[in-house]
Amino acid sequence: MRYLIVFSLIFFSTLVRSQELNINVDISAPRLNLVDPKVFETMESQISDFINKTKWTDDEFEEFEKIEGNINITITAELSATSFAADIYVQSIRPVFNSNYKTQVINFLDKVTFTYREFQPIQNSYNAFYDPLSSLLTFYVYLIIGSDYDTYSLLGGDPYFETAQNIVNSIPTSNQSLVGEWGSQGDTRNKYWIMENIRNARIRPIRQALYDYNINGLDKMHEDAARSRAVMVSALTTAKDVHRSYPNSAFMQMFVNAKREEIIEIFKGAGRGEQSKVYDIMVKLDPSQASRYSGIK
Repeated sequence: MRYLIVFSLIFFSTLVRSQELNINVDISAPRLNLVDPKVFETMESQISDFINKTKWTDDEFEEFEKIEGNINITITAELSATSFAADIYVQSIRPVFNSNYKTQVINFLDKVTFTYREFQPIQNSYNAFYDPLSSLLTFYVYLIIGSDYDTYSLLGGDPYFETAQNIVNSIPTSNQSLVGEWGSQGDTRNKYWIMENIRNARIRPIRQALYDYNINGLDKMHEDAARSRAVMVSALTTAKDVHRSYPNSAFMQMFVNAKREEIIEIFKGAGRGEQSKVYDIMVKLDPSQASRYSGIK
């Protein structure tokens, strides 16, 4: 019996440590005519379990190491009793070493369509297409994991981005309703173009710079704020150079959405010359929000 108890404790400990994600899931459906709202309560619970109770990598995570974030789905239209249009907001955050601060890694809004029947299974679609909702959720899981790993090791997200690319490739081209969301001929900020950007050699310097931004910038801010800001300015300069050769990329939009407020707050405390440089960079990277950066000055 004692050995059985010990084995059970070890097994339970493995389960507690195994999953990688701690993502809050929220679904809202403000204007419903066809569907019982309880259907979306079931969906919310299923999605949360799918994301947070699935083992996604071969690595072991302590509870405090889990990747945190939010996935908020707002149903914008009932296309039928089982088909929906929605906005999905995806956010992931990362702790900054030796501080209580958490930095956004992903902050992205996607417009999607999918089908769902209450209690239908949601399946890990890393190597096969089952249905649009399963592929959508699996894609964003691997995007979250890959983006998080990129902040801790140089290009560390590559294996997970490769899986996300496989999901994009698995979407059936015969399904015309998904082309705009997943195909090369769709919106230039859709899931196809996110992966094209991440894997494109022209974008790679930004990924490398963002690793430096996090590891040698944010994570060392407690040691030497001026030196950390200089690292971050260098990373932003790299982003500007890449933007010049590859303007209006999906990846750049994801970056500025995640870091906009953080950059403004950090460089409020910088010297005049550094403020001016960062301001000039950010209004080029994020022109639609240029007025926000006046806060730096």
